[in-house]
Amino acid sequence: MSDDYLTVIPTDPYWQPSRDAGERAAAVMSGMLPGEARRGLEGQWHDTVEVVFCGFRFGGILCPHCGAELTVNWWADAVSARYEEGFRTLVATVPCCGVETSLNDLVYDWPTGFARFRIEALDPERSWLTEEELGAVAGALGHPLRQILVHV
Repeated sequence: MSDDYLTVIPTDPYWQPSRDAGERAAAVMSGMLPGEARRGLEGQWHDTVEVVFCGFRFGGILCPHCGAELTVNWWADAVSARYEEGFRTLVATVPCCGVETSLNDLVYDWPTGFARFRIEALDPERSWLTEEELGAVAGALGHPLRQILVHV
């Protein structure tokens, strides 16, 4: 059996809200879900940055500077190296054009990101939040957000 998660994360992977702001934003997002889906919603705080991976939806990665396709092996190696360092940085040198960039800023075929905080809804019974909805959750949180639909 597979699961879907509608996940929102701060645009800055290292930023975390206060408990009050996180809970307020989770309550706003909860109001955007059908009744049963609200039971699977929670805010999560982490001590270190974590990969928020889209799961089976993963399609590919492009360099944000030159547009070249990056291999999954290069990406996995770069993520593994940052993980071993405790994600102190997300900076990596892309092999295509030699530019340093953040792994968070790569162009993912299906959104993927990095975060120390997330709000996610298990089996949300809906797809993406609209721009207005995402803006409302971001306003309650006090920080811009990006969203990821995870399928595992």
